[in-house]
Amino acid sequence: MCLVRFLAALTALACLAGCTATASPPVSPPVSPSPATGPTGSTPAADGLVSRIPGIVRKMEPSVVTIFTDNSLGSGVVYRADGIILTNEHVVERQRRVQVAFADGKRVAGRVLARDARTDLAVLKAERDDLHPATFQQKLPVQGELALALGSPLGFENTVTAGIISGLDREVPDSAQAGHALVDLIQTDAAISPGVSGGALVNGRGEVVGINEAYIPPQEGAVSIGFAIPAGTVVWAVEQLLDKGKVTHSFLGVDLRTLTPEIARSLDVEAEAGAIIISTARGGPAADAGLRQGDVITAFAGQPVRSSEDVVDRLRDLRPGTKATVAIQRDGSVQQVSVTIGEAPAS
Repeated sequence: MCLVRFLAALTALACLAGCTATASPPVSPPVSPSPATGPTGSTPAADGLVSRIPGIVRKMEPSVVTIFTDNSLGSGVVYRADGIILTNEHVVERQRRVQVAFADGKRVAGRVLARDARTDLAVLKAERDDLHPATFQQKLPVQGELALALGSPLGFENTVTAGIISGLDREVPDSAQAGHALVDLIQTDAAISPGVSGGALVNGRGEVVGINEAYIPPQEGAVSIGFAIPAGTVVWAVEQLLDKGKVTHSFLGVDLRTLTPEIARSLDVEAEAGAIIISTARGGPAADAGLRQGDVITAFAGQPVRSSEDVVDRLRDLRPGTKATVAIQRDGSVQQVSVTIGEAPAS
């Protein structure tokens, strides 16, 4: 499925809060640029970085592949030399067999081993064992760092685009309402187009800092706003997929909407911001704790909540079996409710 259709699907109304139960990786220290400038106003440090881009591309080309399915294509990154490749789940969708094309011109069959819809990651095994694994930088990049996006946009294989790390801890708007909340993402202005999904977002050292995930299309008023899954999340999920064929996710069991002024007025809710519970899963952690339809979550696990994505974001840091305090507004009063986090059922 192409990225545009994937983003369109994210505007669906259903939401089941549950996401990766892992803390965000720490941020690496920034690099201080040289204050000296050349005749054109660029710094020697910047000129040197740009001159290294061709070498970074040559280093990364063997580690980035094109994945062909029955009806579309996407990109992938070599994870292990024995043929293990990772990509986005939405690239392979329900496919079990794919074709994998490499930068050296070879094309081989591949088999999808495991996938996880919530992190939008999948692993496959290509019928080749002389591959060049990418190096993954699991610490978050620094805002302003060089970013190269490698993949196959619109089928143009072995393409690279350049930009910077535009932001961290981003979320794709309204994605939680589709049950596949995309949060804690890296934002970049390196061009990401349909077909680049599953490819590599690379730093100035030739390390993968993220897996290209999505972009906001120009018709939404966006200019070069793309997103990638941080490498720390990727490695955490992929290792679980390879070890046990699935990823364990924390689960709250609520259908949420971000509280807007319109919703607040229509439901006569006094809270100014938060996530309103539309329904709870029968027998789920929220229902068992006494949370119910119409409650507005204003804080979760000690952090304020201003959107439904905030709840999913906080849930990432909580393992199944742990207890968390949920602050809610109900009938004009604030209450504190203790919830035991569950494990999300198989999707």
